[in-house]
Amino acid sequence: MRVLNVSALLDPVTGGGTAERTIQLSRAFARHGWETTALCIDTGFDRQALRTRLGGARLEALPCWNSRFLIPATGMSRLRSLVEAADIVHTCNHWTLLNLLVSREAKRAGRPWVVCPSGALPMMDRSLILKRIYNVLAGRSQVHDAAGWVAITARETQSFREYGVEPNEITVIPNGIDPDDYLVADTGGFRRRHNLGAKPVILFLGRLAPVKGPDLLLEAFVRSESRFRDWLLVFAGPDGGELSALRNRAAALGERVRFLGHVALADKASALKTASLVVVPSRSEAMSLVALEAGACGTPVLMTTECGFDDLPASGGGELVAANYQALAEGMERMIGAAAELAPRGAKLREYILSRYTWNYMVERYQALFESILKKPAAA
Repeated sequence: MRVLNVSALLDPVTGGGTAERTIQLSRAFARHGWETTALCIDTGFDRQALRTRLGGARLEALPCWNSRFLIPATGMSRLRSLVEAADIVHTCNHWTLLNLLVSREAKRAGRPWVVCPSGALPMMDRSLILKRIYNVLAGRSQVHDAAGWVAITARETQSFREYGVEPNEITVIPNGIDPDDYLVADTGGFRRRHNLGAKPVILFLGRLAPVKGPDLLLEAFVRSESRFRDWLLVFAGPDGGELSALRNRAAALGERVRFLGHVALADKASALKTASLVVVPSRSEAMSLVALEAGACGTPVLMTTECGFDDLPASGGGELVAANYQALAEGMERMIGAAAELAPRGAKLREYILSRYTWNYMVERYQALFESILKKPAAA
């Protein structure tokens, strides 16, 4: 099978969870034996590093004409040839011109396309007027006219209704992990490089952006700091607009709150295994990859109910709380108050993740979906 996997932004630093899902999924498709091409826009990332991460999948990075709106600077002939060379097209995210151009070429060439918004369908954050225009002009039809639809969680299926697609038409395929990515870790070296000493660590891993809730976690820590005197709160991730405000709020706690900036892939397992507890305080998220990664590293998780991983409590490896600082503070107090149970809970989460959330399992679901689509007669 020949798959064109499309996501405009594959920069590991700025692309977030959708970029990471696309990279890992492309690699898993290729490992499964499919001829896979990952199509994106070149925003200045390290091409060689990305090619290495993609494994057997081929990278096609289109030149960028406008980085704010991710507008490609390329003729349609190149896109047309990529689409025509594929048996099926898989688009990730929603609000990108590249998805529209690719789906238009797929329709012209008679190639089926599958839409996986990864939580992006609801109109949130900035540029609401532009998003409404986008949907009116072509975004809605790009979703509605697809041959198949993938949601990351059952909850996300409801978002498709606004686009004329009923939840029962959608295939749910969660995020996954590749266990091999988390085998090598140097926790001692990580602590030395970042001057963390020997204190236990509460870790936030992700963009420092409002939707990710770092301010909620910091507020929870500040207001209950007397209960966490022996702990460090570590924020690891690029600035998404919140860093300055977070630094100001944390100033009174001095070295007990650290900001490490972006953590490279080579250090991710070390960061996760250094932590005694990972907290995912998001206000909204399709499905947290960080929680799965923490589980792969054997680290327990406290997360909000807005993170798309509702079976976390059933795993025995963590707790779900409301997305506010009071609930996060209470959750941390409970879990840290039973510190001896953290490592056993992390081990349970690891076992749960490896038995249900690897990309090998997810690719099997994709195979069933793609084969069912390709067996259907082509639309006239």
